[in-house]
Amino acid sequence: MAPPTSSVRVLAAALLIAVGALLASVGASAAERYPSRPIRLVVPFPPGGFNDQFARILSQKLSETWKQPVPVENRPGGSTLIGTELVARAAPDGHTLLIASFAFAVNPALHLRLPYDTLKDFAPVALCCATPNMLVVNPDVPARTVPELLALARAKPGELAYASAGPGSSNHLTMELLKLQAGVDLLHVPYKGSAPAQLDLLGGRVQVMFDNTPNVLQQIRAGKLRALAVTSPRRFALLPELPTVAGSAPGLADFDVSVWFGVLAPAATPRPVIDALNREINRILLLPDVLALLKNQGVEPIGGSPEQFGLHIRSQMAKWAPVVQRAGIRLD
Repeated sequence: MAPPTSSVRVLAAALLIAVGALLASVGASAAERYPSRPIRLVVPFPPGGFNDQFARILSQKLSETWKQPVPVENRPGGSTLIGTELVARAAPDGHTLLIASFAFAVNPALHLRLPYDTLKDFAPVALCCATPNMLVVNPDVPARTVPELLALARAKPGELAYASAGPGSSNHLTMELLKLQAGVDLLHVPYKGSAPAQLDLLGGRVQVMFDNTPNVLQQIRAGKLRALAVTSPRRFALLPELPTVAGSAPGLADFDVSVWFGVLAPAATPRPVIDALNREINRILLLPDVLALLKNQGVEPIGGSPEQFGLHIRSQMAKWAPVVQRAGIRLD
């Protein structure tokens, strides 16, 4: 076949430029009309946890700004896969969004086959906020420090039961990291969300749990749960007397877990729509009432660009894959 003539190459280049301009025009037009109907915020967890609470904060503020309903849709199940897949398959127009968290970056290591591609099927919008986990026990447990808890676990291998919000959740993986680093054996009891897990912890049917700070702060303050440590590298401002896990025992010096929350859209969502969402979410995170609400629950606002959120997801995938592998966890 003869090589294309210069005139053909010029025509092809012109066509590419025209197509690019058309796509840019379509994207800009989509942003100008956005949102044109209600925006669904899909939470792949049951009501009651901070994922759900944060979604409702965004729901109210987005609705106030854009004068459109922003319903929160809880789609729990399948270790967050059900709700996550729903968003992956939704129309890429910014009207269906995912409240993503820790499990989103861990699931690729937990499952041999996912019903979506973690990196290719989603467009990062914004990393919104983060909080440490708290190590809490039922008050009847005879342990007031991390070393005492580890000694109890070593004395009764596999008998001390810990709750989680489900396989692959931050509660689960944080405890598995502690088990690996401290060399102890605890029994995992998974639940369908943090709220039912905490109920059984309060009732003494399980003895210990890592949970997101907002989920347990009120129970700690009321004396219904005893906090032993926080998973951040520094002490927690709202409970400054509480030690860190990292500083509590030998072998735990690099223990650092942050539970994050962000917003994702389906892949191929027009960039102007992503940018509009990113700007609005960053604005919301700086509102005085939102800042106060997050601070009172021990949650740090983050914000930033879609690209920064994408890098964060990749770094979390790289951090937790070796932990999943060493712990021998598979959910397929």
